[in-house]
Amino acid sequence: MDKRGNSIHRVAVLDQDLCQPRKCGLECIIYCPVNKTGGECIVQRPEDGKALISEDLCTGCTICIKKCPFDAIVIVNLAQEIGVDKIHQYGINSFRLYKIPIPKEGTVTGLVGRNGMGKSTIINLLSGNLKPNFGEFERDLSWEEILQRTTNIELRKHFEKIQAKTLRTSIKPQLVYLIPKVFKGTVEELLKKYDERNVTQSLITELGLNNSLRKQLNTLSGGELQRVAVAVAAAKDADYYFFDEPSSFNDIFQRLAVGRVISNLAKEGKSVMIVEHDMSLLDYLSDNIYITYGEPGAYGIVSSLQSTKVGINNFLEGYIPTENIRFRDKAYKFDISSITESVLSTSSIVQYPSLEKTLGHFRVNIEGGNIQQGEVIGIVGANALGKTTFMRMLAGMDKPDNGTLDTNVKISYKPQYLNQEIEGDVRSLIYSVNGGPFEGTLAEEHVFSPLGLKKLYDKSIKGLSGGELQKVAVSLSLIRDADIYALDEPSAFLDIEDRIVLAKFIQRFIKSKGKSALIIDHDIQLIDLVSDRLIIFEGTPGVEGKGTSPISKETGMNDFLKSLSISFRRDETTGRPRVNKENSRLDRQQKTEGNYYYIKN
Repeated sequence: MDKRGNSIHRVAVLDQDLCQPRKCGLECIIYCPVNKTGGECIVQRPEDGKALISEDLCTGCTICIKKCPFDAIVIVNLAQEIGVDKIHQYGINSFRLYKIPIPKEGTVTGLVGRNGMGKSTIINLLSGNLKPNFGEFERDLSWEEILQRTTNIELRKHFEKIQAKTLRTSIKPQLVYLIPKVFKGTVEELLKKYDERNVTQSLITELGLNNSLRKQLNTLSGGELQRVAVAVAAAKDADYYFFDEPSSFNDIFQRLAVGRVISNLAKEGKSVMIVEHDMSLLDYLSDNIYITYGEPGAYGIVSSLQSTKVGINNFLEGYIPTENIRFRDKAYKFDISSITESVLSTSSIVQYPSLEKTLGHFRVNIEGGNIQQGEVIGIVGANALGKTTFMRMLAGMDKPDNGTLDTNVKISYKPQYLNQEIEGDVRSLIYSVNGGPFEGTLAEEHVFSPLGLKKLYDKSIKGLSGGELQKVAVSLSLIRDADIYALDEPSAFLDIEDRIVLAKFIQRFIKSKGKSALIIDHDIQLIDLVSDRLIIFEGTPGVEGKGTSPISKETGMNDFLKSLSISFRRDETTGRPRVNKENSRLDRQQKTEGNYYYIKN
């Protein structure tokens, strides 16, 4: 019971990686009020000395959370009715999932939420790789018990197929870079091995893999490997398909191609579920949405099924009206005024001439331009057109064949591909970049805290997730003394919330510091949110690229979206950009008017 007499369900989770009993002095045990009265609410585990918390004895006072120097403890009080819906728990003081999404034939069902909310658990439960235990982790439940406790008819039918071993599943994994470690050979050999529907040739054409067929898997780029993984998953003959972050490493043209492949599966009557952090693509693809919310790494709750528009809007609002659940204190809004061009400073940080660079058989030309103080320039275009080469030339890492750059301008560059093979923890890495202690400094207050890095200080670099590593890399770039901050694909591996937070943070940081930023990214929503002006790259990928000078965002986005043959509108509730469904009334109207970037009021 809570103070008002309402029934509650206690959740106590310990982050095993962060708990360090040899360094902390066991404050959680010493200061626990229950322990002080002779109880044993928190004790040490005999095997490793780490904390063991009794959820039955815990009063929810949160003193242990405040005393833990490593932020290793999460204590949450949930409504008792949510506790009844527990579908799986891994062990004592470990992650647990409440409720589960239900696959539907002939539809693409999207999962929207933060990382660490139970995505992997959902995949494993629905594919049959994990049996639900309903929180009874001490024993292995029989399928008879599981079916008896599953009240939803559709879900029970799904589990019955798993029990009978008749459910055919196909999963596109998140970590596509692991594929070359389990399959040795060429792309063509891999596709032939798993083509159960005789669709390889159409998938090769749709996903632009013709030039990749004879390549060894371990030589592929991230984008090629991602599209190969999508092709393999789509080529299998299955009842249930799960695509985990299928857009990663791909440019917007390739993302739309991936989207068409996934949509076609649903049109064939298959059950398709996707996790995708590019909100524009998720909106474009999904027929309906489940929101996952909770505490990352501690617990996840799956909402009821919602329409795509309502589900994404509720996620942004942090509130689900039909369930009267508020899962975030603040709502994310999109500034409608960003439709028009921002008022830029007339003070130029750097002017650069036309630049040219030849790399092997590839050649890129960039028109001359200038970068104004306090502005963020978004750089968009397909992969392999020279966007990164342009950024590296400005940063002094590559020398242009023609054109001279101002070497007095200091540029802090965050590369596209991040190095995780670094010994030591995050704190040590920050020390080395910062040149000394940083706790209590303006860098911590203005950069590390807003981006949520304080909880990562004691984690090893090698143990970071992709999103955590990305935030560390962006932060290290921003604490360097520079005139221009050049960030290459800063949204990669970040979830939707982190992408919005990052975009708004970069805008505030650049404006307040009077600096400038260049951002390459394939998430159109992030580019729309963060940019003041755009540079657009066109050409033939891998052969020839051409970059424009910086142009107004409205003109640039309109031209870029036209090249994609997609149109945007503003959501009337949140102001977020939404991709019009292809050939919808609004899509046809905007294209006829030549207005691909929002309807003018």
